[in-house]
Amino acid sequence: MTTSKKHAAFTNEPMRDKDVSTLPGVGPALGPRLIEKGYNKAYHVLGMYLCLDNEEKFKQWFRETAQTNNAKYANDCYNCLREWCDKYIN
Repeated sequence: MTTSKKHAAFTNEPMRDKDVSTLPGVGPALGPRLIEKGYNKAYHVLGMYLCLDNEEKFKQWFRETAQTNNAKYANDCYNCLREWCDKYIN
């Protein structure tokens, strides 16, 4: 599996106070939608990832919250958070 530069940059450092737009799958269109719903930091989305603890539930939540039907964006975000958790939490 190849990853984007955005994915590599995100997974190669601690979460800290990263903006939601640093997450793969979150670009200029989806970022403001997530922020509008109260998810302005990447750790807010990480919290949902951890709470839902299920790939399909997370992807559905992401698509609904970011108001997108594009499964690629949800998949990119999920894969990035999974890799980040494998590296820093597990």
